[in-house]
Amino acid sequence: MIRLLYRKFCCCAIILIGISAKSQVYIPAYAAVADQCAEANILSNLTDFQNFGIKYRGTAAQANALAWLESKYAAFGYTASQIQEDSYTYSGSTCKNLVITKTGTLYPNIFVIVDAHYDTLNGPGTNDNGSGTAILLEMARLMVNVPTDYSIRFIHFSGEEDGLKGSGHYVNSIVNATNPKMNIRLVFNIDQVGGVAGMVNNTITCERDLSTPTSNNAASNTMTNELITCVGLYSSLNTNLSNAYSSDYVPFENNGEVITGFYETNESTHPHSSSDTLENMDPVYVYNVAKAAIGAVLHFAVASESVILDVTQSEAKDYEVKCYPNPAKNLLNISRGDLTEDYTFKLADSNGKMVITQKITNPKPVETIRFDSIATGVYSAIIETETKRIVKKIQIQ
Repeated sequence: MIRLLYRKFCCCAIILIGISAKSQVYIPAYAAVADQCAEANILSNLTDFQNFGIKYRGTAAQANALAWLESKYAAFGYTASQIQEDSYTYSGSTCKNLVITKTGTLYPNIFVIVDAHYDTLNGPGTNDNGSGTAILLEMARLMVNVPTDYSIRFIHFSGEEDGLKGSGHYVNSIVNATNPKMNIRLVFNIDQVGGVAGMVNNTITCERDLSTPTSNNAASNTMTNELITCVGLYSSLNTNLSNAYSSDYVPFENNGEVITGFYETNESTHPHSSSDTLENMDPVYVYNVAKAAIGAVLHFAVASESVILDVTQSEAKDYEVKCYPNPAKNLLNISRGDLTEDYTFKLADSNGKMVITQKITNPKPVETIRFDSIATGVYSAIIETETKRIVKKIQIQ
């Protein structure tokens, strides 16, 4: 949603920046995840989002976009129990939020919520808010197997363009209706972060709570300063500190929750029009914002450094495993090398979708994986045991 007329200021607009939690340092494991963010995936998700058209309430386009989102999460490896629709009725239309839950290992009942709205007004909304949508998808793809201390909920809200109806419903019907009330560590809102085509888009605006109720303002200020630090640690972007405005974190903010957010610094004039398209934004900027957001959520949810490092180190070591021929056609041979235990073979396309998953028990020195009707392109061949993960790039002809 365009910010111009919605800036919210209160009489106590100045909050001391000096409030801080424990010092933040660069964590190589977090950077290893953020650096796997794929610019091609961001562009592909933006293109798909745009192609659905105007995703307003009650339209087939919005229903198709919702189905697309659900299929993406399933392809990433999220289970049916993790992917939930949250339905409500507004102005005669049934609207749906999409909620994906990733349960924390230490604090399963305390949540970091990362949200972006997927409804659009008067146009395809590739910036507002395909940009936030694409970032949530890439973040969720990379974090699916990363344990975190706190639970994470990735939420795609509908009804933002109708006046925050989807997020308002969620706060009233889910957050406050949970017994005991849902415990929220932070709400991180990502809305309109596509930048402006032809401009130097090298700064992201980080938003804090300056409005009433004021009881949550100091904590929001602390979290937003931690967000600013994460941007510097895990991306090449500069930061601008500003206030929260009229987006989906407002119902949470009014409910006393702690909020922060991202918004483009170069503000586009195209949202809410037919010209809110890829050609008028900067997909590379969205990619850079995504890296910053991924690093931040790993920090806020407290991701397990040791597990990330175990995975990345295992992937770097190939244990003499060989995949051939490469390029491949119809079959791929897996030479197990130094692996003696059972393993699972997976073949993933460039969007992270698993096109083959096959369990290999009592593996022979060489196993042959046969396949038909797989599109040509570059794939990731993944060999996983209980303790090891090897990834090989494979060209399929």
